[in-house]
Amino acid sequence: MGSFLLIAAIYLATMVVAVPISARLGLGSVLGYLMAGIFIGPVLGLAGSAGDVADLQHFAEFGVVMMLFLIGLELEPRQLWAMRRRLLGLGGLQIAGTTLALTLLGLMLNQSWQVALTLGLILSLSSTAIVLQTLSEKNLMQTGGGRSAFAVLLTQDIVVIPILALLPLLGSAGARHAVHDTPGSAFMASLPGWGAALVTLGAVGVVILLGQYAFRPVFRFVQTSRLLEMNTAVALLIVVGIAALMTLVGLSPALGTFLAGVMLAGSEFRHELEGQIAPFKGLLLGLFFITVGAGMNFGMLFDRPVVVIGVTALIIAIKAAVLFGVARAARMPRRDRTLFTLSLAQAGEFGFVLISYATALAILTTEMAQGFLLVIALSMLVTPLLFILHDRVVAWLGDERQPLAEDAIDDQQPIIIAGVGRFGRVVNRLLTHSGFKTTVLDHDLNTIQLMRRFGGKGYFGDPTRPEILAAAGLDKARVLIAALDDQEANLKLVRYARERRPDLKIVARARDRVNVYQLYEAKADHIVREMFDSSLRAGRYVLENLGLSEYEANELEHIFYRHDRAGLRELAEVWRPDVPLDQNEAYITRSRELNAAMENALMERFSRGPAAAPVDDGEDDEAPEHGLVAGRALGGGGPGGRAR
Repeated sequence: MGSFLLIAAIYLATMVVAVPISARLGLGSVLGYLMAGIFIGPVLGLAGSAGDVADLQHFAEFGVVMMLFLIGLELEPRQLWAMRRRLLGLGGLQIAGTTLALTLLGLMLNQSWQVALTLGLILSLSSTAIVLQTLSEKNLMQTGGGRSAFAVLLTQDIVVIPILALLPLLGSAGARHAVHDTPGSAFMASLPGWGAALVTLGAVGVVILLGQYAFRPVFRFVQTSRLLEMNTAVALLIVVGIAALMTLVGLSPALGTFLAGVMLAGSEFRHELEGQIAPFKGLLLGLFFITVGAGMNFGMLFDRPVVVIGVTALIIAIKAAVLFGVARAARMPRRDRTLFTLSLAQAGEFGFVLISYATALAILTTEMAQGFLLVIALSMLVTPLLFILHDRVVAWLGDERQPLAEDAIDDQQPIIIAGVGRFGRVVNRLLTHSGFKTTVLDHDLNTIQLMRRFGGKGYFGDPTRPEILAAAGLDKARVLIAALDDQEANLKLVRYARERRPDLKIVARARDRVNVYQLYEAKADHIVREMFDSSLRAGRYVLENLGLSEYEANELEHIFYRHDRAGLRELAEVWRPDVPLDQNEAYITRSRELNAAMENALMERFSRGPAAAPVDDGEDDEAPEHGLVAGRALGGGGPGGRAR
């Protein structure tokens, strides 16, 4: 027991160090876990005895069961049905094509059809954890290639369940009995294949009935206790109980928990279950990947480097070829096709689970399993390089959007709105519904087309290009609204417009305070923080719900509003673009002074009580910008910089 605890402590300590470093390097958490395991196992030899590692791995494998339960919670049956075409089309073709290609390759190498099919199914899966995290970090999730990759990953996660159900049918009855040494496993081992399949379907039916009719009443009953630990207990009971039930009849516990998650996806307790299970899942899953890394046979890599690296490269090449063919069949643009192909070409974390399961079922030999565990890990380690290759290929291909001809602007209005996303759209509606004419520009063709479908008028083109602005009437316009999502592009637009038209009124969208200071330096007239007004309104609602009257809450809101905007001008004067905020002593000192002054003003008003009459503080509530402009000339001369 003491040895087991020592090994667990070593694993956890290495995880705490290695995973944050991997995340900061952009390699993802899964690779961090694997590298931690490699460090304590093959490198330092601190993995412990085989028995301790096996015990820890059996314990950590429960993280995979919890992960499948959480995946099931995200897959409400209605959503799956709505996505059926993309799932069956892209995902189904990729899995079927890769499995077929790898199975044929295995048969050509004189493997049995059971071994070839098993490896084909396992290696057809990609790494959900690495790919989704990398797509999010690179802001590629909303691209066509990113959405298509997500659909394939979702299909692969679902397909893991039938693979887990299929593998026992490919193994021997004795192996099934050995894997599930429980009172019910002897009965399952004695059944023919069709009998085991019927029992599997019956167990699945029981799980579906429990998820539909039993779990919700139990959760409601426990909720009446109002004890947080009981919520955790019932969440663990659902997962552990279903896993125990499936193990009892000789089936994969992951199969049952996944189905239970799907049944509970539409329940009112879905988010509560996710919150209770997620911490256990993350920890146990991390331990699982560490044990995989610690158990990797690097001696095999050093003894036969050409074979191991060659097999890894061959699998990546075959998967990439199949993915490229699927992308061509789906008529994806070149950029999306490249991302779709290279992002999914590696093997996935579920391969570790399925390889271990297939070994226990005597489908794969121990030596073969160790070799393919090494191949899967190496392919995952190569994933960051595949994304770098994607960036290089995209740069070499050039901008595919160039063939899209920018619109010819046939009218010039006094108001130019550059960027009509969630921010600029509201501004445009207010102005046009009030009877004013606007010229709307945006570099996103989909946004312009959507606007036109709802009766609006806009022009496709890059608002930062001087010729587009000239065509839109920059030389004659009275107001420019700079509302681009890209901060750098928005700043570039403001600087050019101010240089071109010193007399032009510029209203600029800012993401945060630093962006306010940048736009202030670029000499925008009015700077609007995109979340400031909505945050103030939310704060006012909170004050009202805490017992303040509408008048009191509104007055506190106005005091905060005026002090914050006045302080922005002073902070803008001491801000330096080449000095981080936390290292600018003048900025920090003045910021603390302004915060103290604001707190005093708010507390002074609050201390006057509910019956206090309005106090004339010299500010006009109907014109909140009066006296608070953050401009260089408060008298109005020259371009200013009011900041909301």
